Amino acid sequence: QVHLVESGGGLVQAGDSLRLSCAASGLSVSRYTMGWFRRAPGKEREFVAVIRWSGSTTDYADSVKGRFTISRENAKNTVYLEMSSLQPEDTAVYSCAGGLGGGRYDYTYDYWGQGTQVTVSS
Repeated sequence: QVHLVESGGGLVQAGDSLRLSCAASGLSVSRYTMGWFRRAPGKEREFVAVIRWSGSTTDYADSVKGRFTISRENAKNTVYLEMSSLQPEDTAVYSCAGGLGGGRYDYTYDYWGQGTQVTVSS
């Protein structure tokens, strides 16, 4: 059985940094495409970042490019999302996802975590 457990969220001020973690069990993050998505209050879930199993290529939403970095640590079977220069509009529940397809679209993922809340105050 696959479990993805996010951690690292919290309340921060604009300009601060946070690192989110996604600990996986039941799947190997080195063999799956792993993505981060977020859902802000009253909005649809949106793509944030992805790291593909093949070649470890990464891709980011335009809104976070240059501020967020996705990475993985195979030995810990964990995926990270380093977030810097956080802004109030980054406030959302952040969820990680894993899939053999994967990419920018949430329907291409098979497994999801419960999410972790990130709140950025101005």
